[in-house]
Amino acid sequence: MSRSSRLSGFYSLTPAERQRILVDWAELTPEQTASLEGALTLAQADKMVENVVGTYALPLGIATNFVVNGEDVLVPMVIEEPSVVAGASFAAKLARAGGGFHTETTEPLMIGQIQVLDLDDLDAAAEKLLAQKARLIDLANRADPVVVSLHGGARDLEVRAIPQSPAGPMLVAHLIYDCRDAMGANMVNTACEALASLVEEITGGRVNLRILSNLADRRLARARCVIPARALDIEETGPGFAEKPDPSMPGELVARRIVEAYALATVDPYRAATHNKGILNGIDAVVIATGNDWRAVEAGAHAYAARDGQYRSLSTWSLSPDRALVGSLELPLAVGAVGGATRVHPVAKAALQILGVSRARDLAAIIAAVGLAQNLAALRALATEGIQRGHMALHARKG
Repeated sequence: MSRSSRLSGFYSLTPAERQRILVDWAELTPEQTASLEGALTLAQADKMVENVVGTYALPLGIATNFVVNGEDVLVPMVIEEPSVVAGASFAAKLARAGGGFHTETTEPLMIGQIQVLDLDDLDAAAEKLLAQKARLIDLANRADPVVVSLHGGARDLEVRAIPQSPAGPMLVAHLIYDCRDAMGANMVNTACEALASLVEEITGGRVNLRILSNLADRRLARARCVIPARALDIEETGPGFAEKPDPSMPGELVARRIVEAYALATVDPYRAATHNKGILNGIDAVVIATGNDWRAVEAGAHAYAARDGQYRSLSTWSLSPDRALVGSLELPLAVGAVGGATRVHPVAKAALQILGVSRARDLAAIIAAVGLAQNLAALRALATEGIQRGHMALHARKG
């Protein structure tokens, strides 16, 4: 059955009316529907963290209008900040005019790090490890036969020599690990710990750290959109925003101003930090809704933004020859569709069903599209009416 995420007037409905639309869209069970309001029980929370005494609820909103790789998507977002859900929905409406968001993801490869110290010759120790690569990969894969049966597991071993550090010279072995549809922290850590003794035997050194890296730069998600200039004509505002700004601002001028605003984030880390925070407003909200680790995603995103030695924008914006606005976003996105909180938290399970995803790569693709949409919404507001006009109008609803 063909479904459209373009839900006109969704913002003006009551929460109960919105919920009924969502139940039909995602075919939620009565239990899943009830979980949207009751969220987490104390018994469930007690299985997730230590010393539980209660739960803490945050709003769950739905971003509308998204088209990702030709498919209409409703996006669950958990966030306490006003204007984020409205901004993402409005930006997704603009992107629909150019066919929506087009995304791609790389294989779900994570990096596990094994730190080796007390070595007399770093280069010789590195050569010994690489000579035993097949043996090490085989041992790592014996640590988790389940993921290997799903065609995941250890893929490669790389070695970096660090001649100088506050603790002296050291080697760092990188275990490249395919996590399939899990975020993968536990399986990567388990594999690294399984290799520690053998690494010491091969190198004659001492293993200290055995831990994954949250700079998941082998596990990237990319999103792109092309917005015709006419779609950017300021003639109306999105749901929840304040009264119209200057209606005479043509789309070509809006597009140029957006590119100018982005340009500052490419050269100035003070602006880039706020620019990327806006991207992560959208990304974190979906990551939290689906029970994933938003701290890990944030750490990887910020590290990736500084990969060339200066902290920069994660997104790019430019004008095409026909003056359309072209946006793209690339960042590490280590998220899972199985395991972790998704096994326990009922709302996380419902969120994945609303999104219609069962693979981690599909989830990452949608999250990247939301991040780009959120960036577009913020840049458009900043470059035209100013960020506070609509934002404070929504703040006023709090009473």
